[in-house]
Formats: sequence, structure tokens, C-alpha cells
Amino acid sequence: MSDGALEATGGVASIPAHVAAEARLPSFGEAFHVWLKIGLLSFGGPAGQIALMHREVVSERRWIGERRFLHALNFCTLLPGPEAQQLATYLGWTMHGVRGGLVAGLLFVIPGALVMLALSLIYATLGDVPVVDALFFGLKCAVLVIVVEALLRIARRALRGTAGWALAGAAFIALFFLGLPFPLVVLGAGVVGYLRPEAFTAGGHGDAKDDAPALIDAVLATDPGRLDRQASRARRAGWIGLVLWLVPVALLMLVVGGTYADIAWFFSKMAVVTVGGAYAVLAYVAQDAVQAYGWLTAPEMLAGLGLAETTPGPLILVLQFVGFLAGYRAPEALSGVPGGIVGSILTVWVTFAPCFVFVFLGAPLIERLQANQALAGALAAITAAVVGVVANLAVWFGLRVLFREQHRVEAGPLAFDLPIGATLDAAALALTIAAAACLFAFRLGVLRTLGITAALGLVVRFALGI
Repeated sequence: MSDGALEATGGVASIPAHVAAEARLPSFGEAFHVWLKIGLLSFGGPAGQIALMHREVVSERRWIGERRFLHALNFCTLLPGPEAQQLATYLGWTMHGVRGGLVAGLLFVIPGALVMLALSLIYATLGDVPVVDALFFGLKCAVLVIVVEALLRIARRALRGTAGWALAGAAFIALFFLGLPFPLVVLGAGVVGYLRPEAFTAGGHGDAKDDAPALIDAVLATDPGRLDRQASRARRAGWIGLVLWLVPVALLMLVVGGTYADIAWFFSKMAVVTVGGAYAVLAYVAQDAVQAYGWLTAPEMLAGLGLAETTPGPLILVLQFVGFLAGYRAPEALSGVPGGIVGSILTVWVTFAPCFVFVFLGAPLIERLQANQALAGALAAITAAVVGVVANLAVWFGLRVLFREQHRVEAGPLAFDLPIGATLDAAALALTIAAAACLFAFRLGVLRTLGITAALGLVVRFALGI
């Protein structure tokens, strides 16, 4: 404490309330290490990533309160692109302004992007590597369990009363059995919540820690103008990010042309239309990247998704794999490994730069509307629907991990996949059970579970020859 702070009361500390509350927040360095940890451990897709984030910043450290976390999550769910990465950016901005948002968002992406670049290089130059394939086999089984665990965690946190459970079930039915588009399901849930906000916002629940205010809430209670000051800088950063995103794309299209201009334009479009995450991306990418541009084949697209499933970071990093192969096979002079690296970096840039733009321009407005009951109801209803969405993804993923083949059922408006029992992969089932035991029974955590299951994958494939 400075001498000046003591002089005001003759030696007795006299610190303004908002300064004292601010001092309780984690330092920027402490937050940096937590966001790095989250980026390194963010396996399992958005469900697992959001659950990990909730555990780190809400349950264990109480940096962010439950209500604010869900409010931010609801908003990020509406945005195109990876909601978990955008949520990290939003929460980082809430605590430490623009630099906090940039660090949280970048650290969420960079570790996975580096791993995906290395795996793309291996895939393009060496093809299928048995050791890598065996490791991925074990990791996929673990990821399935991680997604299920995260689904349970999110459901406990987000579903409030009969209305929330009913909406989650309706979303699952609409997606899995009826094949309705994700944006339509989200829009419908938002309308229901807007019209009946009391059904989704009343009677919240949580653990006992929810009774104590989170650190950021204590700061904002004593310094209400803090977010307004951060908002002006966030909007400025958002407009700068928009320029840094669009100007290189325009220059590539107008001056350079060719494969790299196509990469910049194509993935910029994906960044603004892919509401629903990586699985929604597949439909768009398969249609254009595979059929129109011919950058890769459909089996290669699925291989890229498998790589993205087993690396930290957003699943939308599957686009980085596509961009790498596009540059690697480019007809221009810049091709091969250098072209692949350029295509990979370009894809990551135009995919994630818009995410920061959306958050920095939108988060200040959403923060001001936290007390709006109708909006809160709409966002809470969307979160309930997202539980159904995650359940649909868990089932989709489980069918493909545990069964080698599925049967497509089409009857009237119904269209869904059922497993073919004879194609059950006994080894995958055994590894999935082992991963479930590690995570649920022995509580070994995500990283140990992934390591153990990956090692078991090697044993199964090589020692047992399965």
C-alpha cells in the first residue's frame, strides 16, 4: 500500500471500495496461465470445452458468476463460429478488457492450431501412419466419454424446470429425427423464450457457491462504470479487427487471385454462415471444398474431422486441415509444404478474426441488456435447446465411434441413422468403457483419461492385433 493511501486517515488505510474489489481480481499474468491451461486441455468439442471453462473460472476460482457465465454463453451460442472460443474471449474481456479478450481467445486457438498444422503435415506427406491411427483410435473413444460427461454437466447447469427439459428434448428430436437446420431450431427456441421468459429464467439453481458473489460481480457492484469504459475500447477493437480481417481478403481477391484468394473468400464466408459449430460446417465444406474446388475428397474430409476431434481447441479447426491440403495441392508455384503452411495460416486467420469482431462489437451491448427479462428468457431458452443439440452430437459421434456401419431410416418426415448391431466395434466399446471408468469412477480428469485411453489404443491395435 502506498504512503498516500495511508495519509488520508492518519495512518489508517483508506482504499476506495472499487479499488479494493479490483485488487481481488486475478492478475493478468494469473489469468494468462489459466487461459493457457484451458487452451491446452480443451479436448472434446464445445461441450467439453465449455464445461472445462465453467469448472476453471466459475466453480473453482469464482472469477465469474453463474448467471453472467450463462448470459455470455447464450449470446455466444447465437454467433457464427466456435461458441467456446468466443465465450473465452467474452469472459477474458469482462475481467481484463480488450487485452484479456485477445489473450483468452488466442490461447484457446493457438495450441490446437499448432497441433493441427503438424498433423496436417504428417497426413499430407506420410499418409496413414499406423501409430498415429492407433493413438487416434483410443483418443476418439475417450472424447466420446468426455462429450457425454460435458453434456451431463451442461444439462445440470442450464436446464431449469419442465420447460427447459421439454425444449432440450424438442431440439434433440428436431435435429436427430427430423433433420431440421440448426439455425431454425435456435431461432424457434429464442422465440419461445422471448414470449415466455418466466418459464426459463425463474427458479435458477446451482451449488452452494452461487450464494457468494463472484469476483467480477463484486467489482462491478462497486464500480458500475467499469464495463462502460471497457465497452468503448472493445468497440474500437472490433472495428479495427473488421478491417484487419477484410482488407487482406480483398487484396488477395483483387490482386493475387488463384487458390489463396479462393481460400480467403471461401473460409470468410464460412465464418459468417456457420451457426451450429463444426458439424454444421461439414455440409457447407463438403459441398464446395470437395465438389466445387476439389481441394480434398470426402474421406479426407472425415479424416480431418477425426483429427480435429482429437486435438485441443475448437472443432472448427477441421477447416485448417482443408486449407492446408488446398495450399499443399495448389497449382501455383507456392505449393507443397510451404503452400500448405500458408493455406493453413490463412484459413485460421479468416476463420477466427471474425470471432473477435463479433464479440468485441456485441458483448458491450449484451452486458447492458442483462436486466432485460425478455432477452434473458430468449437466451436461456436457446441454452436449453443447445443441450439438445449437444445430445444430438453425442449420439451422432457415438454411432460412428462404436459402430462401423449405420442404417439410414427414412419414413415420412423422419430421417435418422440407426446402428447395425453386427458392426459393433468391440475394441472401441472396451476402450470407451475404460475411459468412462477413468473419468467417472476414478475421477482422473480429462488429460489423464486421454493419455490412458490413447495408450490402450496402441496396445489394442499392436499388441492384440485388433
